[in-house]
Amino acid sequence: MSLSVCVSVMPIIFVPDWRTLVFRGILSVMIGLIAFVMPVATLFALTLLFAAYALIDGLVALVTAFGAGRRGEHWWALLLTGIAGVATSVLAVVWPGVTLLFLVYLIAAWAILSGVLEISVAVKLRRHIHGEWLLIFAGIVTILFGVLLFAAPGPGAVVLTWWIGAYMLTSGILKVVLALRLRHRSAPLNPQHA
Repeated sequence: MSLSVCVSVMPIIFVPDWRTLVFRGILSVMIGLIAFVMPVATLFALTLLFAAYALIDGLVALVTAFGAGRRGEHWWALLLTGIAGVATSVLAVVWPGVTLLFLVYLIAAWAILSGVLEISVAVKLRRHIHGEWLLIFAGIVTILFGVLLFAAPGPGAVVLTWWIGAYMLTSGILKVVLALRLRHRSAPLNPQHA
């Protein structure tokens, strides 16, 4: 497919029906409000979603392992991955608080590592760019975020829920506004006429 065909088709593919966009926006706003009003329930819902993902991923790995075993291919790694996924899912359902705590610690460790890497990149780039202090400052803020999550994982988890809620609210409002603007268009967007 040529580039011009791809470019001419893209706006039609990526601009949805305005009613669908309104629905998605309203759904996003509702989830955002729930995250703000009931942060603990939202955290446990996220934990259960993680458990569902781990279960499905584990079952798929197990089925794939058995299929690979029948064909005489390597299957041990897939079998262990499947067992680990199913076990993780069961543990997440049985001990959702521990799973949530682990996820918060994982995010905290990621934040600290990311902050250190941002600072090291800024130091290496200081000869080549101006304003590297912004990246150093961003790295310091990221490290502080990680340290605060380690220090107070419970409140940190609630704050994470509020960030998710803020994202969902903002995203939903923007989708609804865009949908209302698209509603007034009588014809689909066509790049040749734009």
